[in-house]
Amino acid sequence: MKKVAFHTLGCKVNQYETHAMMELFKNADYDIVTDKDFADVYVINTCTVTNVGDRKSRQFIRKMKNLNPKAVVAVVGCYAQVAPEEVENLEGVDIVIGTHGRKEIVRLVENKDEDRGGQFVGDIMQVYEFEDLSLTEYEGKTRAFIKIQEGCNQYCTYCIIPYARGNIRSRNKDLVLEEVNRLAKAGYKEVVLTGIHIASYGKDLQETDYFLELLRAINKIPGILRIRLSSLEPNLINEAFLQKLQAVDKLCPHFHLSLQSGSDSVLKRMNRKYTGEEYRQAIFLIRQYFDNPALTTDVIVGFPGETDEDFEDTYDLVEALGFSEIHVFKYSPKKGTPAAKYNDQINGTIKQQRSEKLIALGERLKKEYMASFIGAEEKVLFESFDPEEKVSTGFTTRYVKVKGAANRNLSEEIQSVKILKITEEKKEFFAECRIG
Repeated sequence: MKKVAFHTLGCKVNQYETHAMMELFKNADYDIVTDKDFADVYVINTCTVTNVGDRKSRQFIRKMKNLNPKAVVAVVGCYAQVAPEEVENLEGVDIVIGTHGRKEIVRLVENKDEDRGGQFVGDIMQVYEFEDLSLTEYEGKTRAFIKIQEGCNQYCTYCIIPYARGNIRSRNKDLVLEEVNRLAKAGYKEVVLTGIHIASYGKDLQETDYFLELLRAINKIPGILRIRLSSLEPNLINEAFLQKLQAVDKLCPHFHLSLQSGSDSVLKRMNRKYTGEEYRQAIFLIRQYFDNPALTTDVIVGFPGETDEDFEDTYDLVEALGFSEIHVFKYSPKKGTPAAKYNDQINGTIKQQRSEKLIALGERLKKEYMASFIGAEEKVLFESFDPEEKVSTGFTTRYVKVKGAANRNLSEEIQSVKILKITEEKKEFFAECRIG
């Protein structure tokens, strides 16, 4: 039996797509091995959000070819899409596929000699239909990611993703529901809806409430007890939307809204389509409709032209909004984006200082948020068990990580717990609890 190995870089969407490609190879009688093993085929699913992602992609291409010089190496994904000639010219690369056409990967691999390998990357801007890479086989039975949408029409000046993924395409609602039903029958209790820009779900189909209709339909599926959203846009948040969202009783009160900056002038240069005050109002509304919700965000520091005052505006807004977690990124110019050509690039030392200051704030806010649950009764979906320590680990609906003493493996079960205290271990916070 032939063997295939995968290495995945980047986001949850990439991970979902890798699992779908794995299934295509399994159906063609390939054995799936790890990316450290000898294999006949190596597939690298690349990321290009940052220059680091490009570099890591190149490193793994070299590494995998060294494991078996005769192996077929297929490079797919975002880096392959935006720089196909560059990837094709890398030593050891046999096949290049972008972010569309991955359903054909097995055929292209097996016909490499006939086709002489090569590049199979088309113009992603001319792709108008969602490429369905659905899953029918699953590993684990707790949380599953489901891709519902592809592409982005936002064109933020720092972001390469619209050029790598194309414009928005929504997955057929019936196909999403078929997959959720399969997940429920496989024993999954929680689904996470993911995509490149899920707030755009249905817009390409001129459907006004398509996203909410999907949530309501998933909410009715027996066996699925939790629905989690990967990310939303501040502009989507209004009272009418939240009223409808509140009625989806299986929805986890956990919302990720990217801020990127608290400075209006920086937001404008980023082509973010809201102001700091509009973002603040969105957070205020969410807290009106959901009890103590988990609110997470992304922030970029050192964007071209960001002054000390701009950074302080960001710091003050983040502190005032009291996020449960923030992800801090130092701006890195990305070739092909407008911001990479801006003249007023920020010194790396200044970026580092601002990053460290914001990360420290984020750690404090996270601990404060988690501490707000001390003494509370929470429902936890347990996901793992340490038989030596006799400790089970899981997450609340608000994505608070919880550990508790257990005499048996509670994985895949939802249990009531009492939060006792917050502990830090290896720079990670978690809540200790009493189960039952």
